[in-house]
Amino acid sequence: MKLKNIAALLGILSVFSTGTAYAQNDIGLWLTKLDRSALFAKQDNIEYAKESNTYPTILINEKESFQSIDGFGYSLTGGSAQHIIKMGAAARAKLLKELFATDGNNIGVSYIRLSIGASDLNEKVFSYNDLPEGQQDLEQAKFDLGPDRADVIPVMKEILAINPKIKILGSPWSPPLWMKTAYDARGGQLKPEYYESYAIYFVKYVQQMKKEGIRIDAITVQNEPLHPGNNPSLLMVAPDQATFIKKNLGPAFKKAGIDTKIILYDHNADRPDYPISILDDPEANKYIDGSGFHLYGGSIEALTDVHNAHPDKHIYFTEQMVVENPNNKEINIINPIRRLIIGATRNWSRNVLEWNLAADPENKPFTDRGGCPMCQGAVTISGDSYTRNLAYYSIAHASKFVRPGSVRIASNELKGLPNVAFKTPGGKKVLIVANTSKEKQTFNISLGGKTAVATLDKGSVATYIF
Repeated sequence: MKLKNIAALLGILSVFSTGTAYAQNDIGLWLTKLDRSALFAKQDNIEYAKESNTYPTILINEKESFQSIDGFGYSLTGGSAQHIIKMGAAARAKLLKELFATDGNNIGVSYIRLSIGASDLNEKVFSYNDLPEGQQDLEQAKFDLGPDRADVIPVMKEILAINPKIKILGSPWSPPLWMKTAYDARGGQLKPEYYESYAIYFVKYVQQMKKEGIRIDAITVQNEPLHPGNNPSLLMVAPDQATFIKKNLGPAFKKAGIDTKIILYDHNADRPDYPISILDDPEANKYIDGSGFHLYGGSIEALTDVHNAHPDKHIYFTEQMVVENPNNKEINIINPIRRLIIGATRNWSRNVLEWNLAADPENKPFTDRGGCPMCQGAVTISGDSYTRNLAYYSIAHASKFVRPGSVRIASNELKGLPNVAFKTPGGKKVLIVANTSKEKQTFNISLGGKTAVATLDKGSVATYIF
């Protein structure tokens, strides 16, 4: 091929890091439709319009920017890892590549949450230092990642081989029972005399995971600290969390030279006063990176309230169960996209994590006396086969193209067309739009004086790349 022809070809095409090529004057489109006729499927590119029209316009302004993005993904619960590790090597490799690689049709999950000890989606409850009632181990000499070595750790190592830069968040559901006011996995509180020992427990966790080649980017202090009815769980009110952070956990991390971020709260958006009250404490504040939220209660706009109270601290969205009936003819994709992918990021969140990565057709395993029998995985695994669920597609619409280091940029909201826009590290723009109205909508996408006309059926979601 002649040099001038090669130059012309390079001028026509712009190739993403995902391996997908788009003409410079076109907009790429990935679509999920309410009737399931398209499920995060690549569509024909959209050309920029040559004539003006009177359609409503989503105007993107890349000169106005907001928070950086750390990633999108799921919780790799012990139950998820248990199913994945039991798959044959080839089947497991295929699944993990589809989830964590970015090339081709793979969705590029970029953020994972692990439970520190068991969560309610483990087969049984455990901590990393279980002792008979009446015994104690203040220096955490018996600390051992033991149960996770069978599934979570080997699965994480395979994930890291695909994406070595994936962000990992650790969250505890309960400390060891001997530290609690009641020797029970459910509820109770952390005894003050064990605050120092529990801080060492966190240090040991970060250090031992690092020895396994797994860097913990951040931890939350307690999963759902105001929900002591789960199994396992712990009641940790805001004054207690503040004391633990400023007197024990923060100093312990500093002494050990640990740069893992400390994220507080990790519960519903109905109690923004919880994180704000702790951030108002200057002694605790200096150790805290930000606040984590779920959305089983409250309004997503509460995340902005916390951001406005302490704009120097980060916001994270750390958990939301996303469930569907796979036998339904329609997929309710607009709900998690509107509430989480668009809602959380428009309210300053640096990530979105859904709950959880994998389960079997009966949503097992889960603990007794408070586990979650309705918690569906992003994928349902049966032997070496798997099917994709609502959580898979909702995260895919963001994770594949809104890569870590992307920045949210301004876009106006239209009635029935909630949306959010980003600029990627490579300079591309990504727009995610949901049609929440009851009819098909045609609208403009405008950036830098160029306009394209797009159409979305009701209940559909699109990711546009340009």
